[in-house]
Amino acid sequence: MSTPASESLREAEAQPQAPRMSRDEVLRKHKQYLFPCVVTYYTEPLVAARGEMQYLWDIEGRRYLDFFGGILTVSVGHCHPKVTARIKQQVERLPHASTVYATEEMVALAETLARITPGRLEKSFFTNSGTEANEAAVLLARMYSGNFDVVALRYGYSGHSLLAKSLTALSNWRKSGVISVGVAHAVNPYCYRCPLHLSYPSCGVACAEDIEETIRTATSGGIAAFLAETIQGAGGFIVPPREYFKMVFTIVKKYGGLFIADEVQTGFGRTGKHWFGIEHWEVEPDIITTAKGMANGTPVGATIATPEVANAFKGLTISTFGGNPVTSVAAKATIEVIEEEHLLDNAHRVGAYFRQKLEALQQKHALIGDVRGMGLMQGLELVKDRKTKEPAPEATNQFMDRCRDHGLLIGKGGLYGNVIRLSPPLNIRESDVDQAVEIMDKALGQVSV
Repeated sequence: MSTPASESLREAEAQPQAPRMSRDEVLRKHKQYLFPCVVTYYTEPLVAARGEMQYLWDIEGRRYLDFFGGILTVSVGHCHPKVTARIKQQVERLPHASTVYATEEMVALAETLARITPGRLEKSFFTNSGTEANEAAVLLARMYSGNFDVVALRYGYSGHSLLAKSLTALSNWRKSGVISVGVAHAVNPYCYRCPLHLSYPSCGVACAEDIEETIRTATSGGIAAFLAETIQGAGGFIVPPREYFKMVFTIVKKYGGLFIADEVQTGFGRTGKHWFGIEHWEVEPDIITTAKGMANGTPVGATIATPEVANAFKGLTISTFGGNPVTSVAAKATIEVIEEEHLLDNAHRVGAYFRQKLEALQQKHALIGDVRGMGLMQGLELVKDRKTKEPAPEATNQFMDRCRDHGLLIGKGGLYGNVIRLSPPLNIRESDVDQAVEIMDKALGQVSV
């Protein structure tokens, strides 16, 4: 039986869409009504309008091959039919309930996460973002351990809250008088620019040993946790040596801490073969934090812990929007698509193909100083001179603009703004890689250093 509300909805859907704003109007209002810290890419900002799988269109109808995916967030393609259908169904059924009520959708997602996470990780706390997930993880570690100090890594990025900014160790993201009370930063495993001026493997992975030195000198001698991204994202897709996390795990346990793996960018198959990046290093964390690609673009965050750690939380807490039914079904549908379409294997196979193509580009273009990454999380560090490794941020911006001109969207990062970040959807094909590399090759030839 139809109701006045449903009749009005059908009438509204039958009406033609109202005219969109022009590109200039969007940008004018963006400048007028948003905080100026909300920066955009490109010399001439792009106004995104719609997406479909590996493609994104701007407001003027230009189509782009998307190899950044909303900052490693579009896991299975823009508007994947299965994920979109589940979202639509849930919006019409129950879009919001808050954690003060139990819902089938939230419980089903938590059960799924317990199944796919490594080791004994079993209990989840849902939030809205990676920032909140990291906040919850540190709070939980302090409650469990009875210690306060946390060790993080230089070049790390943990989010936008005051605590997350204190965990972050990139100056551009630490403005506004951040005071790192209870947070100490150790050197990071940045082999291309080793902070200890050593070379792998003859270095003996000395950067891992610096964790112990940091604990002894910059903390009380006992720590609540060590928190690090499996692969540093905003820092420039920095990949640790294969021995690194096992060595760090042993040190962290020696000083009473929990091991927190930040999988906000590396989670849900991004690195290929495994669900989570830390699995490549064969370490079982006490807590995993994740967000971004978990729900293919629906706002989500999750802190997943072992039962004894999760049970240590003192007092009461809620999350008004965390674990809401719409986000929960979107995340579960995304996980199902990854499984049904064998995207862990696809990310591994196509990622290896992509890496070979990027290394060939490096041989051709002296601007590329380093190629690094795992799976479909690949980075290019651009330098003015390979011997001096002087960063080339201006050339990086030029390269991004030229790629956009030719129909390819990519990202950037790094302390110096000179690392190209490449993170296409996990279901891209080798033909998409060929097209992207062809565009990058052409764009590199148009960059002046």
